[in-house]
Amino acid sequence: MAKVEYIIDGEQFGTIEEFYDTISQILIPGAYWGRNLDAFNDILRGGFGTPEAGFILRWKNSAVSRERLAYSETIRWLERELVRCDPGNRQIFRERLEMAKQQEGQTLFDVLVEIIQDHCPGGREGNDGIEFILE
Repeated sequence: MAKVEYIIDGEQFGTIEEFYDTISQILIPGAYWGRNLDAFNDILRGGFGTPEAGFILRWKNSAVSRERLAYSETIRWLERELVRCDPGNRQIFRERLEMAKQQEGQTLFDVLVEIIQDHCPGGREGNDGIEFILE
């Protein structure tokens, strides 16, 4: 049986919040979720309405997303998260923020791709059966 394919389009979002909106609409319409990176990771594990046997996630216009979710968006997100995160994690967020301001370290795009790839064959959670295609 062929896997279900979900398509997200980098032309349709430019912020992390808009990415979450897209995930809500495409992967889990009508479901409530935490709208953060940990919750996104949980969605990829299954049980939120996505097929239990895995699926294909195609990210069209990923170059646009790479540009929009680069350091300026990463800095904006980190500044917001720094205020909201657990006090025990603040130093890590401060360090990541300083790196991002120097155009170093992972961008939000990099983080999202890494999270998805962890659920693909060969990833830490590869048994989730996700196939990931960047276009």
